[in-house]
Order: sequence, then structure tokens, then C-alpha cells
Amino acid sequence: MPADLQTVFAENAVDGCVAVQADQTLAETDFLLDLAHRNDFIKGVVGWVDLRDPRVEGELEKYANDKKLKGYRHIVQGEADHNFLLRPDFLRGISHLEKYGAVYDILIFPHQLGAALEFVKRFPNQKFVIDHLAKPYIKDGFFEGWAVLMREIAKHENVFCKLSGMITEADYQSWTPQQIHPYMELVLQAFGPERCMYGSDWPVCLVAGSYTRVKQLTTDFISDLSPTEQAAIMGLNAAGFYGL
Repeated sequence: MPADLQTVFAENAVDGCVAVQADQTLAETDFLLDLAHRNDFIKGVVGWVDLRDPRVEGELEKYANDKKLKGYRHIVQGEADHNFLLRPDFLRGISHLEKYGAVYDILIFPHQLGAALEFVKRFPNQKFVIDHLAKPYIKDGFFEGWAVLMREIAKHENVFCKLSGMITEADYQSWTPQQIHPYMELVLQAFGPERCMYGSDWPVCLVAGSYTRVKQLTTDFISDLSPTEQAAIMGLNAAGFYGL
């Protein structure tokens, strides 16, 4: 809850965050918005609406009036259909987001990257961000297939990528920064410092490490970049992307 996160933020010199949905209900969206309105350090919310619903515009219009609501996410990684993102009803829902100034977080596994590439091609003016590097199978060392598609997606300048959720794709107990750096390097090269943003994936990250270790993984990795580029990745890119 926010009280738990405030303590963590104080220890790690973090002054704000975006809260992202974890349950696919309107109640979850309303719950996160309520927390954001009661806690100034929650700068924005990525909520959920059923983008497949033919009447989804009613929900989008309602939430557009809430300044804390910045965008939406569907847990596509949990869908059995590898091409879920390309379903006509889902595409129709996504087509409404630009009108309401809402961004979209892409939460997928590597086997869904092919569909994601076709997906982002269809909406060149819609702002997208890939969560958790598309969850590469770091524990198993799977790299090349993931890397090829990430490079292709990065060619679309409306797509950003979060440096987040990495330690939970490695071995919980024995991961090292050196195992994860090749994946971070690929993303940094493909998207550039101007389209990468740090994310903690708190509290999920706690199964594999502390918030401090998660943050340090990124800050150490980008330490050779210019101060301007480091500041962009550690907050300014997110502020611009989400309109915080």
C-alpha cells in the first residue's frame, strides 16, 4: 500500500511513481485512482477498461475527466491467443485511445512480440510502452529471437520501453547484473536513452530482490551515460510519456 511504498521511496531517493493495474476490473482502476488522489507521490495511474467492449468509449470518456488517469493496460501475457493484440475488437478499442490522450502499456511475453510488431505498425500516432522488456527468458538465456523483434519494434518512434521486471525473469536466488546487462544493452541501443524509462515493478520485484537492488541494477548500468541521459531514463522520460 502507499504507506509501505513511502518508506521505500524515502530510503531510495525516489519522489514519485506511476501505479499500474494488476487486476482486469474497473474496480481496480477506481481503487488506484483513489489511492492517487490521496497520495501526491502517485503521479499517475495506468488503469484497465475492457477495450473489446463495443461501448468502451463511454468508459474512456468518463476516465478522461480524471487528471490522474494516464493510460491503460491489458494483461496480454495471460491470453492464450498469441495474436490477441490483433483481434478486431481489441484493435477497435485501441483506436479510440488517441482521441482521449491515453497511452497504452504493452504487457507481453517474447512469443507475442511478432503480434506486437504488427500491432504498433497499425497505430503510428498512439503512444506505446513495452513493459518489462517484453519479459525475455533471462533464466534460460533465450536472447536472439527476442532481440530481433525488439530491434524491429524500436524502429517505431512512438514506442518506448521500460527497464523493469528483469530480475523476476532471471533466477530469483542467483541472478547477477552481468546476466541481465546484455538485455538492457540491446534495449538501450535499440530505443536510445530518450525512449527508455526505469521501472521498479514493485512489489512484484520483491520475490527476487529488494527495491534498492532493482534501482541499483539500472543506475549502475546507465552510469556511463551523460547526466542528462541518466535523468531522462530515471524519471524525465516517464514524466513526458505519461504527461505527469
